[in-house]
Amino acid sequence: MLPSTIDEDGRASARQHLLTMIVDDQVAIDAGCLAFSCSDLQREQIRDVVLTHAHLDHVAGLPLFIDDLFATTIEPIRVHGTPEMLEILERDIFNWSIYPRFSELRNGHGGVMEYRAFEPGSPISVKHLAIRAIPVNHKVPANGYIISDSSRSFAMTGDTAETEEFWRACNETSQLDAAFIECALPDEMADIAAVSFHLTPSKLRRELEKLTDRRYPVYIINIKPMYRSQVVKEIKALGLPDVHILEVGKVYDI
Repeated sequence: MLPSTIDEDGRASARQHLLTMIVDDQVAIDAGCLAFSCSDLQREQIRDVVLTHAHLDHVAGLPLFIDDLFATTIEPIRVHGTPEMLEILERDIFNWSIYPRFSELRNGHGGVMEYRAFEPGSPISVKHLAIRAIPVNHKVPANGYIISDSSRSFAMTGDTAETEEFWRACNETSQLDAAFIECALPDEMADIAAVSFHLTPSKLRRELEKLTDRRYPVYIINIKPMYRSQVVKEIKALGLPDVHILEVGKVYDI
């Protein structure tokens, strides 16, 4: 998980306003802070960005990432999402008013950006990864994913409220090595969580009960930065087995 927030001393903070997760230094899941925090190696290698949904905290760094690479990339940056997600990007961000429509532009090597649309529930291939998209329950069209290479698999919700199909997909996957699950708001904000389609610690506990025979760790992501301390405290108080808070900048070898 790339850092996205700076503390008062100018250092990367554990609090996260934006989300980007990098798999094997080659594939980005979301692009909230991709341009701001990726390493030189990641900037050189990443040409595929898979979106969970099109909310700003998950796509804010995408235009700048493409802008940085505009003159030098020898292959287009491929943005993977459902048709609804990609339509939002074209209408509201890459619209010549907010940012250039990179899908229409070329450099000396060819196109610099292209959209790769897929339908929810369909399997897709991205670099060396096999990815299964599962619709989740959010305010806008959104997916969770089960992501696999030749030997390991993990599940990720992105943003979601209470959902069903994602947990069924996890239970049907023969070998999961980890899951990355959102928990945005504290329990006292349950009403706001309901209208914004997010989880609280109590709701998270009930959602995790839908997992059968879980033998893998769960890492919590997408905690709203202003409520991080409270959410972390409430999750720890639940005593859920093998549930951890994902740490920014830490490499996880699952």
